[in-house]
Amino acid sequence: MEIGQVALKYGANDLGSIMIEENIVSQAGTTFHMTVPDMHWLISDLGYEPHQRDNWYRLVN
Repeated sequence: MEIGQVALKYGANDLGSIMIEENIVSQAGTTFHMTVPDMHWLISDLGYEPHQRDNWYRLVN
């Protein structure tokens, strides 16, 4: 999670999809999971405002 915060501070504007991340990390042999509330906290903790989007980048929240 801390690496996600570092990435956001260096200009990343997306933490990625939970489903895609799940597939990638499980194929790599690890089992790390980050929930939507975790992502919201991580973003808010930096002073940013979290927004969730669908596959077409439309806001869903």
